[in-house]
Amino acid sequence: MLQPVKIAALAAAMLLAAVLPGRAADTVTANDTARYLAGMAPSAESPLTPLTKDPAWQHHARFLDSAFAQLEQRQLSKIRTWADTNLSAPRPTMFYMFSGPDFLYANAFYSKASTYVLSALEPPGSVPDLMKLPRGGLGSALNNVEHSMGSILNFSFFITKLMKVDLRAGQLNGTLPILYVFLARSGKTIRDVSPVALDDKGTAYFANENPGPNATHGVRIVFAGSDGEQKTLYYFSTDLSNSGVKSSGFLKFCETLAPGNSLIKSASYLLHAGNFSTVRDFILVNSATIIQDDSGIPLNDYNPKKWRFFPFGRYAGPIGEFPGRYQQSYADLFRRSQPMDFGIGYRWRSYESNLLLSVKLPTDGSGSVDATPAAEPAPPARPKRPRQPAAADPRRSP
Repeated sequence: MLQPVKIAALAAAMLLAAVLPGRAADTVTANDTARYLAGMAPSAESPLTPLTKDPAWQHHARFLDSAFAQLEQRQLSKIRTWADTNLSAPRPTMFYMFSGPDFLYANAFYSKASTYVLSALEPPGSVPDLMKLPRGGLGSALNNVEHSMGSILNFSFFITKLMKVDLRAGQLNGTLPILYVFLARSGKTIRDVSPVALDDKGTAYFANENPGPNATHGVRIVFAGSDGEQKTLYYFSTDLSNSGVKSSGFLKFCETLAPGNSLIKSASYLLHAGNFSTVRDFILVNSATIIQDDSGIPLNDYNPKKWRFFPFGRYAGPIGEFPGRYQQSYADLFRRSQPMDFGIGYRWRSYESNLLLSVKLPTDGSGSVDATPAAEPAPPARPKRPRQPAAADPRRSP
């Protein structure tokens, strides 16, 4: 016969077992938050599920369904096809300097990477508990998310002046909410999110660890695709100028993940300037392949004995916002370019976009090239320029 104390203990254990599942269900996971912000239904047991009945969220979901369907058809699917055709055996790491929260194009160009390192000036911010937003605040928060993504959904890049305002406004601030949306809309499942900070030696500190003064702050997101393979996304808020990287451990941290592949687009031609030479040299030394538009590394800074060039599209020169950045050597190279059927960069219309794939050659003759286009480029017939409705070029300044 059980003693009263044991009966009481058993009853308490049974009560605890009954209560814990309910408490677990009250927890809003990062993945459910990402899906909700992306206009996608969270898991059935999520506390956010009742909030999908809000007319503001339903309008938000319809807007993003339409916007991402168009983006997928117009660009992302074509970029993935281009990458599958022209890249083979990529490195596990990809670097994307001056990226903002642009995981969309990082994933489209280098979908086989297992570690993504994004970096820009914008702070990572945080994602608040959506269950605790003030009454009536949900609609304005979701509208701010839509507004923050407007330029990249339409033109393939963030407009810096607008992003500085958008990512500091409202309940949802910083790059993290946008990263959440892009991960969810790319079919990823978020498994863990944690703050990360780097000391001046490039050592990473997580959670409440203290990296000391002058730390570089960011966020680490562990996620998986449909195949279940675990991957990692880092985003760091950092100054990439020479003086900025000299006083931080960001490039030292990147060195621990090198060599990798790099993406550079809509970079305000900063790598053409002398005060960004350190990060430019880092990319050249630590990249097996570089995909860029003409706002990336100037062609004359590549050593032609170390690189093989594959131009795609049309080089029409920089937009008027960036005078003095025309490259005659780029124009000469693109006379033998291959066609491409998607737009990228500041000249976002497909018929005037340029893309350069640079492949580093083996240094000792014994290795294989990390990425090799399937066929040697041949000068194609220049397609007739299609008629397009007039539209003002968006502008982005450093």
